[in-house]
Amino acid sequence: MDKRQGKDVVEHGRTKYTLIKDVEDYQSGIYEKRLPCFGCGLGWFSFLVGILCPPMWYYATFLYFGNYYRKDPRERAGLAASAIAALGCSIVVLIILLVRLFRFS
Repeated sequence: MDKRQGKDVVEHGRTKYTLIKDVEDYQSGIYEKRLPCFGCGLGWFSFLVGILCPPMWYYATFLYFGNYYRKDPRERAGLAASAIAALGCSIVVLIILLVRLFRFS
């Protein structure tokens, strides 16, 4: 290696920055993509729609336990909220059925 070349490399590293990637070769990251369902994510959308149509909570619960959130970790909170809502709905329906069964028999 030439002495002059080694000196240029050392000076270049200290004083100037080097562009590693081409600006036009930009790839967007996972968090820069917009979430589906009006930007709020499938989990939160299912949670909100589940207030009117509770089977949506069970659909989101199925996605949660199927590890759908591995595609986009931002979905995890909404899917978990829907799973909790589905559990609460199941408990309420079970209590109502048990009360009706034992009260009217």
